[in-house]
Amino acid sequence: MTDAHDALESFRLDGRVAIVTGASSGLGARFARVLHGAGATVVLAARRSGRLEALAGELDGAMPVVCDVSQGADRERLVATTLERHGQVDVLVNNAGVGTPEPAEHETVERFGEVLDVNLIAAFGVAQAVGRRMLEQGSGSIVNVSSILGMVGSQIPFASYAASKGGLIALTRELTAQWARRGVRVNALAPGWFETEMTAEMFADERSMAWVARMAPMGRPGAPHELDGALLFLASDASAYVTGQVLAVDGGWTAV
Repeated sequence: MTDAHDALESFRLDGRVAIVTGASSGLGARFARVLHGAGATVVLAARRSGRLEALAGELDGAMPVVCDVSQGADRERLVATTLERHGQVDVLVNNAGVGTPEPAEHETVERFGEVLDVNLIAAFGVAQAVGRRMLEQGSGSIVNVSSILGMVGSQIPFASYAASKGGLIALTRELTAQWARRGVRVNALAPGWFETEMTAEMFADERSMAWVARMAPMGRPGAPHELDGALLFLASDASAYVTGQVLAVDGGWTAV
C-alpha cells in the first residue's frame, strides 16, 4: 500500500464501537452520521426517543439508547447496554449539552449549576463510565465537545456555558495525564459558530450574523460538514499520537 493510502485508511473506524451523546439533533446527529460513514457501529444516546429511533433507522446497525446523561443510573445503563450488545466501546463523543444566554448579573446560581451538571459533571460521569472499559481494553478515544466559549471571552452573555466548556477543556487535559500511559486518548473539539438548536435564534438574526462575519477572520460561520474531518481525526487512529489537545474549528476566531 502507498503511504497516501495508509494515511486515508487511518481515518477509518471499521470494527469500532462509538457512543455519541446528545445524538438526537444538531451536531450530535451529524457526528453519529459521520462516524457511521467511516465504518463505526454507533450507539445513539439522548433523551428524545422519537428522534433517536428515526436516526437509528437511517444508520444500519445503529442502536438507540434513551439516556439522560445527568443521571448516574442512565450513564451506567448506557455503557452496560453497549457492552451487552457489542462487547466493546472504542470511541466516545461527549456531546450532550445545554445552555441559555443570560446576563451574568441575572443568571441564577441554580441555573448556573444546572448547566454545569449537564455540560461538565455529566460529561465527566460518561467519560468515567466509558473510560473504565477503555482502560480494561487498553485502548480508546474520547472526544469531549467543548466550544470556543471555553477558550476565550465573547460578547455573548453565557457565563454558565462558558464556565462549563472551559472546565471540560481542563478535564480533557487531566484525564489525558491520568490515562495516556494506559492506552486511552482524550481530546477536545471546540467548534466556533455553527447552526444548532441552541444557536437557531442567533442564526435567524441578521445583526448577529453580521457580527459573526465581522469578528471571524474567515468572515462567516461554519457549515456542518466543516466539523467532519476534525471529528474523524480525533476519533480515529489518524490522531494516534495526539492526546490532551483542543482542536478549535472556528474560522480563526480564537487566533485574533
